[in-house]
Amino acid sequence: ISFHAMFLVRLSLFAAFAGFVLAANRSFTIDYTNDCFLKDGKPFRYISGGMHYFRVPRAYWPDRLKKIRAAGLNAVQTYVAWNVHEPVQGQFNFEGDADLGAFLKAAQDADLVVVLRAGPYICAEWESGGFPGWLSKDPTIKLRSSDPKYIGPVDAYMAQLLAVVKPLLYENGGPVISVQVENEYGSFPACDKNYLQHLEDLFRKYLGPNVVLFTTDGAATSFLKCGTLPSLYSTVDFGPGGDPMSHFESMRQYEPHGPLVNSEYYTGWLDHWGGKHAHTDGTVVAQSLDAILKINASVNMYMFEGGTNFGFMNGANGGGSSGVDPVPTSYDYDAPLTEAGEMTQKYTDIRNVAIKYIDGPPPPPIPSIAVVYPPYEITFTEFAYILDTLTVLSPSGPIKSMYPLRMEQLNQSYGFVLYRGVTHEDLTGKKVGDEIYVELKFLKDRATVLLHPAGEISSRRRPVSHAD
Repeated sequence: ISFHAMFLVRLSLFAAFAGFVLAANRSFTIDYTNDCFLKDGKPFRYISGGMHYFRVPRAYWPDRLKKIRAAGLNAVQTYVAWNVHEPVQGQFNFEGDADLGAFLKAAQDADLVVVLRAGPYICAEWESGGFPGWLSKDPTIKLRSSDPKYIGPVDAYMAQLLAVVKPLLYENGGPVISVQVENEYGSFPACDKNYLQHLEDLFRKYLGPNVVLFTTDGAATSFLKCGTLPSLYSTVDFGPGGDPMSHFESMRQYEPHGPLVNSEYYTGWLDHWGGKHAHTDGTVVAQSLDAILKINASVNMYMFEGGTNFGFMNGANGGGSSGVDPVPTSYDYDAPLTEAGEMTQKYTDIRNVAIKYIDGPPPPPIPSIAVVYPPYEITFTEFAYILDTLTVLSPSGPIKSMYPLRMEQLNQSYGFVLYRGVTHEDLTGKKVGDEIYVELKFLKDRATVLLHPAGEISSRRRPVSHAD
């Protein structure tokens, strides 16, 4: 072997050893004596901005992360959406816009640590709270519980997901400082502590004993009662207004010592179909943020950029006059960064507060404004009637059944299903425009009824019993 080759080998070994030593010296822990986090043995408080990688195209991740850092923040928080990564059971996707590892590395490149909310349920006003459609194919499954029909798929998914996360933990040289288990479980009626314990054991199995695992619930003991375990660090969420210590009182009943953490400090609010665009005054948001930071609490602003519910991924909340409030395609959230990533006055208001509490070098300069292209008119010259394209949309032909099948039973997680049947009502003398009563039992979304395809007769939406 030549001297040059030996030198390169030794240099590579030295670099690998140096990287190992660097990772070995990294730690992120909880100091219960001084009520703070410790990062590499030194007190640390994170000021985080929420951004969901699956709501922002990958090409824009660096821009948004740089803007979060330039606002004086030192962390970014994101959910992980199961239905993005396992759209078909057993087929996992961590590429392109679903490349979670690339997003975490981009956050590190922007000098941000990461607070990761791994699920399996995430809410987030996202389709089925992140649950893939196929998970509900068996109508007897009990979601978010110890039901083996649910736990089996959770275990298989988490084995894949946490394998991506493990090398990117802070102790391993990555940006991930903490991982959330489940999501606001105290608001769910099951109250299955065995389920939470199973998740904790699962996370420890794949992530190791050192990573900080935490839960998030509403700021009330009634939520925390079923939302956490003694071995998981309990955090709360609340919006602007009032004395923050009054909100943290419930957390202190479960965590007498340790850092105060607001995992969802609401900078705005979500929109619903048919409602006005939500708005929260930026001055009020900044004032309450200042009050939170004055008591040395860590905080994540939900959201810092909302982004977009692409495709059919918009979720819904229970309530409203129809029993459900669907969320539109936009998840702008009246956040400091708009859906398009533009900086608002609220961004400036928050930055003016955050930079007062920076422990370290000042934030980088605010990135330049991105080029905005003018509107472009597109003219569509071709179209097709849906009933004329059924053999193209469903080349395998129709599925015949005595009774209508649910979408999940048809392996159709999103989109539309055309149901065709025969009516026994006497339609003699009826013509287009006449009213005909059709009862559709168990309809959970929107239906358009066509009579012998002569045209649309009526459309009616019925309430849903769950948020999808």
